Amino acid sequence: MTALHRLRLGTRSSPLAMAQAEEARARLCAAHGWGEEAIALVPVVATGDRIQDRPLAEIGGKALWTKELDQWLYEGQIDAAVHSMKDVETIRPDWLAIAAILPRVDTRDVLFGAASIADLPQGARVGTSAPRRAAQMLSARPDCTIVPFRGNVATRLGKLAAGEADATLLAAAGLERLGQDHAGTPLPLGQWLPAPAQGAIGIECRADDKGTQALLAAIDHGPSHAQIIAERALLLALGGNCHSPIAVRSAIEADEITMHAVLFSPDGAERVEGHARFATDDLAAVTYLAADLLARAAPAIAVHFSGSA
Repeated sequence: MTALHRLRLGTRSSPLAMAQAEEARARLCAAHGWGEEAIALVPVVATGDRIQDRPLAEIGGKALWTKELDQWLYEGQIDAAVHSMKDVETIRPDWLAIAAILPRVDTRDVLFGAASIADLPQGARVGTSAPRRAAQMLSARPDCTIVPFRGNVATRLGKLAAGEADATLLAAAGLERLGQDHAGTPLPLGQWLPAPAQGAIGIECRADDKGTQALLAAIDHGPSHAQIIAERALLLALGGNCHSPIAVRSAIEADEITMHAVLFSPDGAERVEGHARFATDDLAAVTYLAADLLARAAPAIAVHFSGSA
């Protein structure tokens, strides 16, 4: 690192990932009174971005978004890595620490191709490679057909425009960060739940790098951090993976979190849901919610989770 650069932030090189890294840099510069040149953005083409023709769950899961940045952190080529938290695997190496979560934004999914789920034509082809979105769609509209869709925002919207599907779903947070939040139809959270940690940007660094942790702490948003830790704790307790259709919504007020979680069978035919309200530091309540869900889950759901009831 040169004297000019106080921090090197690693990021995937996709347009959305770069926009997120730019936001992290801007917040750090504002918090510390630095000029933009103080922080270098170091992009990498992640394996998950290179492989577009297969669902991630078939070729290595969420680790395909993080492994290059993890390696750079381990080797000291970067000081921290910026991630979409919904893309970060639940179990991380002990030598890494989530040092900051930026203020969480809109957690909703946005529907493209129709004004609402009810307005989708009979037998509509819905493009997605996310088990949660596929199961949730089939639960609401079992007449629909799921078409595998991968790629960044522009790629997926291009596939939709080319007629490869009748509709698709994108995260409102990503559209907002790309300046495209005027497009599509946001789905109400009372009707359609997001993925765990959706809408949150996280920054990781080495657990033994106390200097970088202290710098990143200046932009950590406590309420968002508490929500993300709780939602990731639910995933861990459930034993969820890239094949597990799970949707969760949480809200925080003062020092309490309310959580609504739904588990699905992949075909959407079975679902089980639960609610919990707990103190932000009471992760035992999250474990209890996970156990309750698994205890009530039909076999078609439970088989996709390795947690024990």
